[in-house]
Amino acid sequence: MSETAGEVLSPSPADSTPNTVDGVALARLYGEPLFNVPKDLYIPPDALEVFLEAFEGPLDLLLYLIRKQNFNILDIPMAELTRQYLSYVDEIRSRNLELAAEYLLMAAMLIEIKSRMLLPVIPKEGEGEAEDPRAELARRLIEYEQIKMAAQELERVPLLGRDFWTAHAFHDPSTVVQYPDVNLDELKEAWQAILRRASLVKAHTISREELSVREHMTMILRRLQTLKFVEFFDMFDPTRGVAVMVVNFIAMLELTREGLVKVTQAEPYAPIYVRLGYESKGSESDNTEFHATEQ
Repeated sequence: MSETAGEVLSPSPADSTPNTVDGVALARLYGEPLFNVPKDLYIPPDALEVFLEAFEGPLDLLLYLIRKQNFNILDIPMAELTRQYLSYVDEIRSRNLELAAEYLLMAAMLIEIKSRMLLPVIPKEGEGEAEDPRAELARRLIEYEQIKMAAQELERVPLLGRDFWTAHAFHDPSTVVQYPDVNLDELKEAWQAILRRASLVKAHTISREELSVREHMTMILRRLQTLKFVEFFDMFDPTRGVAVMVVNFIAMLELTREGLVKVTQAEPYAPIYVRLGYESKGSESDNTEFHATEQ
């Protein structure tokens, strides 16, 4: 990293790039513009630092390398994994020796496993097939991954003081509750508001009245027998109510449909008249009336 920094800060003689462009300062030192890089510029070794992936420990680093390259955790390629692991340990050993100690212990274990895999296995009498040297490491990695995933799930749970806070309120039980004073005018306004709401809720009772269309047909025929023409509006009596007027109108329509009554008008907008649709003569009119009544 120091060589790279030197290349950036000290251009090579073949570099023809000017240090200033149109008099623009490279930096300011104590308020004064700096157009050229000082030749005696010194950069301490600790000024540049390489930030690597943050791991919780050796197992976390191993699990990261395995999952990143999609290695089978039950069939780990120890040579490639050990090489990548040692390159990381060499990087952190030059900066933090205490942190590297724990990683060096795991590196020794990886080298031991790799060595055991290279040596031939001589089965002992009374024992079955020798255990894979990677089995213990795989078991520890699987357990560590399960614990890590459980920790991540717990981390997502809302935490008091981080995601939410408990509400606090002061309550003095010795405080006397003071109710507001109510005067006579306020009571009057409240009572009037109750009356207004009560007036909006009214019950409407509908009474049933037995009315016969045939009976009103007979009454219309009897009235028309004594009069030649009767104006349409005179056939209805508003004082008897809407229900009677509706039934009387239906009776008139029924008589008109049967041809017993005719409704005539001399010209548009002229008065409408109602008359019998037949000639009333003695018994003939009685028979016709009786016929209409029976229907």
